[in-house]
Amino acid sequence: MKKIISVLLLGVTIFTFAFSSPALAADAAAGKAIFAANCNACHLGGKNVVNAAKTLSQADLEKYDMYSAEKIIYQVTNGKNAMPAFKGRLQPEQIENVAAYVMAQAENGWK
Repeated sequence: MKKIISVLLLGVTIFTFAFSSPALAADAAAGKAIFAANCNACHLGGKNVVNAAKTLSQADLEKYDMYSAEKIIYQVTNGKNAMPAFKGRLQPEQIENVAAYVMAQAENGWK
């Protein structure tokens, strides 16, 4: 009986981890505060003061193949061109939260 319960619990655990998405675990509300403290200087309201054509709007993120939490996490972590890398300045969880916030705002039209 103990073996059956153990196998059943193991199966539930494996199923839970296999089908959970790290992006779903991110906290967009926490990402808002991190974005305000670290990203607003260049991206206030989803804009881009360095390159006005590459905003954080859903359309632009899709246009430049950046419309996914994974790609946003990568760019925030490693930087690119004029954007600095935040690896070492922000914890991975904070970067995930920023990505969740950017995705949510992009879907909402940055309102």
